[in-house]
Amino acid sequence: MRDDPDTVLTVRAASEPSLNPADYTFAHQIRVRFSETDAMGIVHHSRYLPYLEETRVEYMRSIGQSYANSRETLGDSAVLEATVKYRQPLKFDEVMNVHLVLAATTGATFTINYLITVGEHVVSTASTQHAYVNAQGRPQRLPAWIKELAAQ
Repeated sequence: MRDDPDTVLTVRAASEPSLNPADYTFAHQIRVRFSETDAMGIVHHSRYLPYLEETRVEYMRSIGQSYANSRETLGDSAVLEATVKYRQPLKFDEVMNVHLVLAATTGATFTINYLITVGEHVVSTASTQHAYVNAQGRPQRLPAWIKELAAQ
């Protein structure tokens, strides 16, 4: 990687997110709030990214990696790309399970896949690609613990 502020990192999802909840290593429950719905009573598409972010933070907490502490001591993970496929609508007061798996890593990037379900129904799939960066926003190598998680 060049030490150049104009360096652009690109990464693509290793594969389509699985539709099987058993393929995911973590799940987080979220209840849909009224303020997240539109005039049709359906969750607005813009609300899905905060659901993914909340799940990432809870995942880190569950493995003993506080997001705030990680940012201060190791660097940050900038989102490079996010994709969401909407399969069924989410509605007010439904309880969703946001499933997460660390899908792939490279030297400075990683991909997380998500599956959102309500009961047995698949609501959506998603993927986020991240670059690990230092305080100046420059790419840096992934910490060993991230690579270890991806290998599991």
